[in-house]
Amino acid sequence: MPLPDAATGEALNRCELSGTLIERKHLRYTPAGVPVSEGRLQHRSVQTEGGSERQVEVDIPLLALGDGARYLAAAPLGGRLKVTGFLAARGRNSRTPVLHVNTLEFLEGNENGTILQEEG
Repeated sequence: MPLPDAATGEALNRCELSGTLIERKHLRYTPAGVPVSEGRLQHRSVQTEGGSERQVEVDIPLLALGDGARYLAAAPLGGRLKVTGFLAARGRNSRTPVLHVNTLEFLEGNENGTILQEEG
């Protein structure tokens, strides 16, 4: 059973991460015709932990459905993105986390610095 958030009483699963798109697979479709795109985001930053600064580096797999899949499939490799979504296991037999993208923002390469796309 999920642990509830103290403020709302609901279970939380929200992730926000920025980084560089280092891998992108071709757009595909589910049997129901829903677009699906996968990729990998590389994040690097300095975080404070226990009063000390720490270099953080992580590569995390991304999965986007619907319009988000089209945006991810069109994103240039090496482009900087900010994504929000939730973490889920890759599948029944794998506990590896995958960031399911709800919102994707391009951090560079357009006129005003952002293009925001949101699912549902």
